[in-house]
Amino acid sequence: MIGGVELDFERCYRAVDSRDQRFDGWFFTGVTSTGIYCRPSCPAMTPKRQNVRFFPSSAAAQRAGLRACRRCRPDASPGSPQWDVRADVVGRAMRMIADGVVDRDGVPGLAARLGYTERHLHRMLRAELGAGPLALARAQRAQTARILIETTGLGLAEIAFAAGFGSVRQFNDTVREVYGAPPSQLRTAGRGPLVGGAGTVTLRLAYRPPLHAAALLDFLARRTLPGVDEVRDGSYRRGLRLPHGTGEATLTPAAGHVAATLRLTDLRDLAPAVARCRRLFDLDADPVAVDQTLAADPALAPAVAAAPGVRVPRAVDGFEMAVRAIATQQVSLTSARTTLTHLLATVPTPSDVDQEDLVAESGSARRKPLDQPGSAGEGALRGFVTAEELLGVADAGFRMPVGRRETIRAVARAVVDGRLDLEPGGDRAETARQLTAIPGIGGWTAGYLAMRALGDPDVFLATDLAVRRGATALNLPDDPKTLDAYATRWSPWRSYAVIHLWRAA
Repeated sequence: MIGGVELDFERCYRAVDSRDQRFDGWFFTGVTSTGIYCRPSCPAMTPKRQNVRFFPSSAAAQRAGLRACRRCRPDASPGSPQWDVRADVVGRAMRMIADGVVDRDGVPGLAARLGYTERHLHRMLRAELGAGPLALARAQRAQTARILIETTGLGLAEIAFAAGFGSVRQFNDTVREVYGAPPSQLRTAGRGPLVGGAGTVTLRLAYRPPLHAAALLDFLARRTLPGVDEVRDGSYRRGLRLPHGTGEATLTPAAGHVAATLRLTDLRDLAPAVARCRRLFDLDADPVAVDQTLAADPALAPAVAAAPGVRVPRAVDGFEMAVRAIATQQVSLTSARTTLTHLLATVPTPSDVDQEDLVAESGSARRKPLDQPGSAGEGALRGFVTAEELLGVADAGFRMPVGRRETIRAVARAVVDGRLDLEPGGDRAETARQLTAIPGIGGWTAGYLAMRALGDPDVFLATDLAVRRGATALNLPDDPKTLDAYATRWSPWRSYAVIHLWRAA
């Protein structure tokens, strides 16, 4: 699908003929005469019409017996922006699959989290994407395997299990089928292992231009916390809490891509780490569509023209964003950072998982101990405090009003109990209902979390003081009710309008 409509052959073929990068990730081009599939912007000669088929996902192209083009690497293209826009079951499923839910919990786990039967989930995904959840997860595993083959010196057997395959044979068969070559040949054809130590992976995260990197880094720099994240020399660096261990990510915007260096205690976390970094920098957005809609309003047009490609900085951890949002209620960013810094200082540095225990639990000696994040010369960063850890913090750790402290604890209990899902795959409407039922959380906090934690691109914070100041600066009404009504013209990209108004303030 493109924007929720069936793939139109003529429109798709024109995009391929013009090598339009804006459509990378929206659909994939299958060339029956060569047996490969490409991204629309592939620099190769445009195939003849009779030899072309279009697919809504790389998994669908693979199911049709096509292998990935080694020239344009369609599996590494930006994801479709519709999965951020859509709050339905298919959109939620795609966000969960990207985060590795199928690899960790299987299709039954994915279906259970979505509240549907496996059969019905399979039917919905096949109808829209041409492939079921297993095929979609398999395509992601193949991409993870290729990254590890080309950017690390790990043995192929280690890569097989790190990428999520159940056996070396399954790994070999899948790589041959998807890339038309055995794993050893991909390593020969690739760039070769990169220097950085065990557990370090360096890769490029593609995006659709333009990207206003300065706005993105400035936003994050104003909110950094000691020991959690930092902005330095044009790069954003932060600690990560991942399903199988901890990690660090260093993200550096460049022309056409974001250079990412990931240091992971367990390489099985590569796919979730990549998904969370892409989410944080909003790299799957379609900035041209966003800017066109916002610039249609004469009041916003100058701001959009001055800063094309502004993104909505999102989150790698929904609970972290909830704590940050509550701590910021009715106080300045500076004050909130001081409060959160004190809170984090009261939580002991989490001990890294013992790698020998990991090997023993797995029943296999297939994974070698990896270097810990931060051991390459820079100060170590850890991920934000977990909900479980926060519940163990004494009252003295919360330098804030009692009501706000108890609100944070209530959110932590709801997350630990499984009643509140603050990750992008959660049900946005249900999450908002659960949040506003907690004393101390109102419309602003719920909306802020919908925008940054859940990734909703169409949230407007009409009561936000900085939004109202920005509206005044742009000669827009600053009365919340009037401004909220006015903002409907910016739908479905009101979250991006909020960023522009914050910048104007």
